[in-house]
Amino acid sequence: MSADTLSYENAFKELNKIIKDIEQDNVPLDQLTEKVKRANELINFCKNRLKLTEEEYLKAVEELKK
Repeated sequence: MSADTLSYENAFKELNKIIKDIEQDNVPLDQLTEKVKRANELINFCKNRLKLTEEEYLKAVEELKK
């Protein structure tokens, strides 16, 4: 799924699945590096989405104060 079509909810679900699989030793060692890379991508995506949402929220609050 590309970043253009990825939603926060789907990214969060995928990230949780990766974490669960790693914690339960369901990831073969040969795939672990790729899973960790994908987890980092998803973490960054979610952090950016949350940051943008926070910025928009703060803008809206400032507009209400005017």
